[in-house]
Amino acid sequence: MLHTTIIRKPMEALRHIDLSKVLVLDIETVSAERDFASLDPEWQHLWSLKAKNIAREQTPEEAYERAGIYSEFARVICISAGIFQGWNDHYRFRITSFCGHQEQDVLQQFADLLNRRFHGKDFILCAHNGKEFDFPFLARRMTIKGIRIPLLLDMGGKKPWEIPHLDTMELWKFGDFKNYTSLALLAKALDIPTPKDDIDGSQVGQVYYEEQNLERIKTYCQKDVLTVAQILLRMRGERCIPPDQVLEVG
Repeated sequence: MLHTTIIRKPMEALRHIDLSKVLVLDIETVSAERDFASLDPEWQHLWSLKAKNIAREQTPEEAYERAGIYSEFARVICISAGIFQGWNDHYRFRITSFCGHQEQDVLQQFADLLNRRFHGKDFILCAHNGKEFDFPFLARRMTIKGIRIPLLLDMGGKKPWEIPHLDTMELWKFGDFKNYTSLALLAKALDIPTPKDDIDGSQVGQVYYEEQNLERIKTYCQKDVLTVAQILLRMRGERCIPPDQVLEVG
């Protein structure tokens, strides 16, 4: 089985994956409310309990800037996904995004895409740190919003080798479980050109709540998707996709 091979011999298996079956994604999340004071009393209490464990030297108000990475206290505002087209170093990459103020709509549109086009057993999701963040975050938020989890995100009852997920950070660990490498650092190490303009992940909440600039956030999210795709190609020993072969659709 393909996924068994990914677990046991990841780099060897990586070179035999049909990239047209790989959906590369990235998500952008923000805290559920602009600040701690905007939460209702019960949510303030629950966040205060959480803050004791994650930021003991900060007050709950100060720690709330971290809320965007905890699915119970956050929401998804953008999902970007890319698919490879072509073969053997001659790829095009098509990116589409679901972005909006209504999380229900963003999640439902992405779930509809997975159910419509990526519901077969051969498809694979790929993200950087996706197994620890993107994939479970989406599944949790869909559950909270009452959206049926698509097959590619529903891991309930599956064995490790049955899970159709690729994680470029996990691949880069080469078995070193204590290692963490950011997307930006890995791209630099692999000499992958990435735009260094505009925002980074720590500024998404500020851009959203102070500027309400979803277009700016979407652009940032799409850049990360392309970077993950380029890393995947480099790990396969293939050349990066040239800029003129990257297309935004939808």
